[in-house]
Amino acid sequence: MDDKTKQEILAKNQKLIDMVIERAKRDFPEDIAIIGLSGSFLTEDFHEKSDLDLIIINNTDRGWGISFCFILDDVGYDIYCTPWNTRIEAEANLDSPAISNLLDIQILYCAKPEYLERLRSYQQRALDELNKPIGAGSLSRAQKCIDEAKRQVAEAHLTDDIGAVRYASGSMFLAITGAINQLNNAYFRRGIRRYIEELNTRKHLPHDFERNYRDMIEAKTAGEIRDGMRRLLKSVIALHSRMSDELLERPVPTFENLEGTYEELWCNLRNKVIRSALLNDKSYAFLCAVSAQDHFNEVTRDCGTRKFDVLSQFDANDLEGFRDRFLRMMDEYLEEYNEVGRKVDRYDCFEDLYRDYLNVGQSG
Repeated sequence: MDDKTKQEILAKNQKLIDMVIERAKRDFPEDIAIIGLSGSFLTEDFHEKSDLDLIIINNTDRGWGISFCFILDDVGYDIYCTPWNTRIEAEANLDSPAISNLLDIQILYCAKPEYLERLRSYQQRALDELNKPIGAGSLSRAQKCIDEAKRQVAEAHLTDDIGAVRYASGSMFLAITGAINQLNNAYFRRGIRRYIEELNTRKHLPHDFERNYRDMIEAKTAGEIRDGMRRLLKSVIALHSRMSDELLERPVPTFENLEGTYEELWCNLRNKVIRSALLNDKSYAFLCAVSAQDHFNEVTRDCGTRKFDVLSQFDANDLEGFRDRFLRMMDEYLEEYNEVGRKVDRYDCFEDLYRDYLNVGQSG
């Protein structure tokens, strides 16, 4: 782009900015808090058809009246609002892909000084989180993105319409980019044309990320797209798992944190599994197995016990065998109690239970 064209574009943008600020002052003095510049014209990564990215923070729903979408000189413009309590809040919490709209902004108009102070507080919150070492917060936010990516993979498997499958693949990819940014305490500073370029600078990146992505978008059939989606998703899950193992301090079983976990397993599941086998009720047994797996997963996550794989032992055509295998698994779990010196709270008579239960918390 030559300098003359560049200056003409910047002059046009200034007229548009002045127009929007004039409207804000005239019609929305209490409704519009801040107007700022973001996007390609701030980063100077614009071209002849780039639109103008204005961040308009509104105090009230009435402020939405400033919104206007139009075409001028073959360029589309979308004047829209960014409310404090939704979009700005999400950006400050790093729960939005549009963090640059909060952090990378040139203030063009501010109705009152306190609005600028409020914006600075949101910006500081985001910066504080980004400046933390990559850890539990980053991994938790990344997991939310991965969960959304999984949902899109499911959507792709629920249709044979190639357009719908391809749309799901795009939605999944955007969720994955969010996960990658979270795992790097980073965010996109430029537009979608630069996403791959920016992602390739990240320290933590899934294996064969760009190749898997390009294979997916170049796929010809719904099946090929789904295959590409699975490869991409599995790669980011593997990255998340590896970083979790490296960065998170895992809990270990203790006398205190195991309290009640064996007894709860007995209470909720032992006799149900036995009864389901007696009745030869396959559904009953299966749902018990799922509940048992939930229980074991929870104590592994929260208490650091060894992993127990209940469902690999389930056989709908051999419920008695499953019952026996489950009871052995309970015995194996009891070893977790033994290793930390905890005894099972088991009573043969009500009087002993009554005495212990009412004396809990009493001294002497």
